[in-house]
Amino acid sequence: MAAVDAYPPAQRDPPWLRRGLIGLVLAFLLVFLGLPLAVVFGQAFAGGWRTFSAALTQPDALAAVRLTLLVAAIAVPINVACGLAAAWALTRFRFRGKSVLVSLIDLPFSVSPVVAGLVLVLLFGAQGWFAPALAALEWRIVFAVPGIVLATLFVTFPFVARELIAYMQEQSTDPELAAYTLGAGGWRTFWHVTLPAVRWSLLYGILLCNARAMGEFGAVSVVSGQIRGQTNTVPLHVEILYNEYQFTAAFAVASLLAALGLVTLLAKAWIEHAARRTGSAGG
Repeated sequence: MAAVDAYPPAQRDPPWLRRGLIGLVLAFLLVFLGLPLAVVFGQAFAGGWRTFSAALTQPDALAAVRLTLLVAAIAVPINVACGLAAAWALTRFRFRGKSVLVSLIDLPFSVSPVVAGLVLVLLFGAQGWFAPALAALEWRIVFAVPGIVLATLFVTFPFVARELIAYMQEQSTDPELAAYTLGAGGWRTFWHVTLPAVRWSLLYGILLCNARAMGEFGAVSVVSGQIRGQTNTVPLHVEILYNEYQFTAAFAVASLLAALGLVTLLAKAWIEHAARRTGSAGG
């Protein structure tokens, strides 16, 4: 209310308009977010707790969960390191090709994940460009874990970099210049000045990156081969169960992804609250 009262009376929206807009947003959230979540969890427990737990403890389901966690554990740290490097370079240095690098970072947002998966197959598949070299080394990329990791890296790369770039562009470089003046080197300045300043944006980027890594379907579906117990992630396992008319089991496994989404929203709210509290305390 304080933000609304700050405007002059002539610029305030009428109460009916504010209430109508708020009601419209709440109705939209209820229909398009609340109702699907209720259906997922309702169908997941439709057969009772025993059926739900049996669906999650099947060997194929456990293998899918392990693979999903493994891929996220590999892809997220790599994207954090690359995102930090990209944000540092774009916001702290001037160089030729800067706009090209920005475009490359945004590329996964403009390219369909399925197309990205097809490109990986074209490069690393049995008939791909690098097939002879991979065959000589006896390395398998497509239809194996490395291909899934590469696909996940591609679709999740922008999340950390974009969050950091947007925040670091708004921040003053005076603390970093002061650290340089006092004799701190580049790495010391980064670890003790830059990184603490961007920690909340970094956490938010990691959160989004992890959620997308665990829920990615399109690119992973193309390169995985959907081999049961070997290259099926959780989203792919849900699709297989649904196509086999094992609806209760499909919704039970899907509830894991829904729970991940809820945890992501709660963590996002906590990060935003902590960032505001830290900012107000610092001010």
